[in-house]
Amino acid sequence: MHYDIVALPKEQWKGTIIPLTTRNDSYYDFEISPLNCDGCTVSIVKKPAKEEIVHTPEEYDFPDSLYQDYWEEAEAYGIVSEAGEMMACIEICPEEWSNRLMVTELWVSDALRDKGIGKRLMDKAKEIALRQKRRAIILETQSCNTNAIGFYLHQGFELIGFDTCCYTNNDIGRREVRINLGYFFHREGRRR
Repeated sequence: MHYDIVALPKEQWKGTIIPLTTRNDSYYDFEISPLNCDGCTVSIVKKPAKEEIVHTPEEYDFPDSLYQDYWEEAEAYGIVSEAGEMMACIEICPEEWSNRLMVTELWVSDALRDKGIGKRLMDKAKEIALRQKRRAIILETQSCNTNAIGFYLHQGFELIGFDTCCYTNNDIGRREVRINLGYFFHREGRRR
């Protein structure tokens, strides 16, 4: 069966809760030595979790939803059932000052998993970014969401940064460190 990706207009879809539940049996552990005049070391190692790591929308005060007020120029695309129910979506928003396109939301329902929908949605973001002549696509995920990280790496994204106190003062201990990934259209010599 073919599923069409359609625009999800702001006036119709603003505030639609994204029922994003993540389940992972591993996480990326961070070991960071203190920064001093000589530098520091950072080690990010994938490790198995003692028990499945599950995060649901109910545990957050502000669950993910489309067209949050702070994403003023956001656009959303997705797959909608015949009954009008959102089954998958991607939301993107330009970051004008840096000429990048940010993926602010990406979700595929369980019913559509493993059908290539996530790739098609990401291809839509890449198409828009190219049309807008953006230099990169960026996104945020968490160190405990190894399934999503694996998907993004497979799509050509790479690590561009992390924040060890984005959500709490104990993100490393909670195994939920913010990881920033980027996809570059044109990349001149890499620094190593």
